[in-house]
Amino acid sequence: MLKTVATRRIETAPGMVFDVSVSGDVDKPLVIMLHGFGVSRHSFDAQLDALGVAGFFAVAPNQRGYSPDARPDPADFPQYSMDEVISDVFAIAERLGNGNRRFHLVGHDWGASLTWEIANRFPEKLASITILSRPHPLSFNRALEQDPEQAQRSQHHGRFLDPQAGPNILAEDSKLLRTRLTKNGVPSEAIAKHLSVIGNPQAMEAALAWYRARGTRHVPVGPTKVPTLYIWGDSDDTVGRVAAEGTADFVEADYTFKSLPGVGHFVSDQAPEDVTSLLLNHLARHPT
Repeated sequence: MLKTVATRRIETAPGMVFDVSVSGDVDKPLVIMLHGFGVSRHSFDAQLDALGVAGFFAVAPNQRGYSPDARPDPADFPQYSMDEVISDVFAIAERLGNGNRRFHLVGHDWGASLTWEIANRFPEKLASITILSRPHPLSFNRALEQDPEQAQRSQHHGRFLDPQAGPNILAEDSKLLRTRLTKNGVPSEAIAKHLSVIGNPQAMEAALAWYRARGTRHVPVGPTKVPTLYIWGDSDDTVGRVAAEGTADFVEADYTFKSLPGVGHFVSDQAPEDVTSLLLNHLARHPT
């Protein structure tokens, strides 16, 4: 049961109000946690609770488009560009009073892609990063070229550009999304929480706008110079071993890689205790 987690609404600009889970005291070291596609801030409920108890100020927003009051027109793709979603992270940190202090960043899936980008552009802002599931972009690109299995795993990227992707995902009471989350070991209670956020046409179109804003063009990201923990489930249906293990070649800082046997893509939902333990150890080694 969540003991320390509360919900706040944080306005970063006119018409941009984020639903945010928070835990811990505001004057403690800040940890911002960014969810991925098909889920929500609730992916980090267990970690938020533990971080608050452990002496951190942990924050997990429903990101741009997932929060109903931070949802620009999904057809206006520039509103969902990498620059815009990066700006949201720093605006939330500022509104929470973090000022110019360094903070820890945790990201899963799209949130992890965002985390790699922020570490590349603003390494001086971060004490550490923790990556769930998503390999370093350079390792991912190399795997696409060298590992036929990775290309198969990534076919959904192209499908999400189809105008009918949203209705297809939500058809029959979100059958496609429910099935995928279930196959990846996400508990039914967590699925219900995620669908309460994303299981409607407006939220789904906004979530897909992240893909559509980027299309098939990926801006190069250099090797990471921020202390990094990378957690990957070896049953991940979107990321193969070549891309995951290859990430070590593109981190020029303290690096820890942990493979979780039998765990799927949604590691914090499926293996919350493992993720929490690894995360707390990592944060302790890299204070702000």
